[in-house]
Amino acid sequence: MQTAQEIMTKSVVTVPASITVALAMAMMREKKLRNLIVEPDSSDDSYGIITEADIVYKVAAQAKNPETILVAEIMTKPCIEIDPDMLVQEVAALFANHGIHRAPVIKGKLLGIVTVFDIVRETLWWQ
Repeated sequence: MQTAQEIMTKSVVTVPASITVALAMAMMREKKLRNLIVEPDSSDDSYGIITEADIVYKVAAQAKNPETILVAEIMTKPCIEIDPDMLVQEVAALFANHGIHRAPVIKGKLLGIVTVFDIVRETLWWQ
């Protein structure tokens, strides 16, 4: 059985919570990403995540200006974290139970990210 570490995407873009949503959107557009991992403020702080859905529901739908809203105001923090040794089936169950589509893989430090796409790709690979 495969683990999260075996299917995760290793290249992850991180941002500080202090940037504007407009800047985060520009980074997501430029790098063709659907989320960004938000860096912890200190060594004892947790990671956060900002997704396209956060931007749509918390900024655009409420007619807020992305130039004046900070990532810190709309991100999910702490976000659900995946242990690199979790089995893919466990990750899929966690996603289903929490209604999420992606989560960072963390073991002391950020190692990567697992998305629903990663799970589907690996599940269908052997068929």
